[in-house]
Formats: sequence, C-alpha cells, structure tokens
Amino acid sequence: MATTADVRHELASLADPRRVAGLSRFLQMIPGGYGEGDRAIGVSVPEQRRVAARYWRDLSLAETAKLLTSSVHEERLTSLFILVRKFSKGDEEERGEIFSVILANTRHINNWDLVDSSAPYIVGPWLIDKDRSVLDRLAESSLVWDRRIAIMATFAFIKAGDFHWTFRLSERLLRDPHDLVQKAVGWMLREVGNRDRAAEEEFLARRYRVMPRVMLRYAIEKFDPQRRREYLSGVV
Repeated sequence: MATTADVRHELASLADPRRVAGLSRFLQMIPGGYGEGDRAIGVSVPEQRRVAARYWRDLSLAETAKLLTSSVHEERLTSLFILVRKFSKGDEEERGEIFSVILANTRHINNWDLVDSSAPYIVGPWLIDKDRSVLDRLAESSLVWDRRIAIMATFAFIKAGDFHWTFRLSERLLRDPHDLVQKAVGWMLREVGNRDRAAEEEFLARRYRVMPRVMLRYAIEKFDPQRRREYLSGVV
C-alpha cells in the first residue's frame, strides 16, 4: 500500500520554485491575504491530478486524510483530488466515511480552490438524498471556508434540478462580508439561471438592491447587456 510519504515525495519531485511566487499571489498566500500562512511548492494542477490518478486506489482513506492536514497547499489539494476519486468509485459506506473526513477537516480546506474542488463533488452529492441541515450549520460558521463549502455544495443539487437549497443559503448569506462567499453565492445563482432564468430572476427581484455588488455581478453575468444594466442601475 502507498503512504502519504510516497505522495509527498512525488509532488516534491514535480515542484518548480519558479511557480511559487505567482501561485502565492493568485491564492493570496501573502501577508494580509486570505491564504496567509499557507505554503506552495509550485506543482501545477494537472500534475496534481495525475498524481491523484496514480495513487487513489492504493492510498488508504486514513493516509489520504493525513495528507489533507499538510502545511503544503498542493498536498492538501492532491488529497482532495484523491478523495473525490474515491468518493465517485466508493460504495455507500466509503462515501459516508469520505464525507465525514471532509466535515472534520474544513479548517484545512482553506482556500477557494480547495473548496471548489471538493464541496460540489463530495458534500453535495452525499446530501442529495439525505438530511441537509448540516449546510445550515456550515452557513452560520464564523469560518469563511465553511460558508463557501455550504453554498458550493448546492451545485450538485442545481445539476439535479433542485434549487431550493441554493436559494435558502443565498438568502442566509446575502450580506456575507467576505468576497469569496459573495462570489460563490452569485456563481450558484448564475448556475440556477443557466437552467431556469425565471427562477433566478424571481429570487433576485426582491433582493438585488441589497446584495453586495460583486454577488449581483456574478449572478447576472450571463444576462444580455441591457438586462445587466437594468439590474446594476436598480431599475428592474
């Protein structure tokens, strides 16, 4: 069986120090940034996906969970790629265990790329046919990553034609102070609109004037220019 050390060794062999500065700026691993304190080693996402594809069968869930607690960003992201693969291939028991690993480690899923690579593919799919009240708890968290996980998980519901929880959590997060949550809410509202524009506009009608500007811009990004201008000028 493979170990966490094996994955770390392979990622280290792929590390390119020339990428570190750009990645650190992109994910705000800089003083005052939302990723402050994180550490990158310069492994590209496609390379991480290839590593995950090689190890997902042979790395145990316990070892994968250990990798998720790493101080290196690429090691955490690779662990999530592995978890997504395991989840997609696992039986009900294993899928439930993977969901539990995610919930127990949200403090390590601490950047938007980590959230977006896991919540729509593990948290949402697990909750499709189950009690979703955990999303209310995550949406009320003081941890920005929990709140982004909550709304991003609803992408799985949207794909199934179920918009209720996207609207429910969007209402709860309507005045969230963090732009990463505002963007995620707007994104998920846009995804609803891609499938049912009338449903999205019905939600926006009573709320667009009070939601943060960035949230609104994301939500109406696919509208025709005239309609976008109407929303942005408050004359809908």
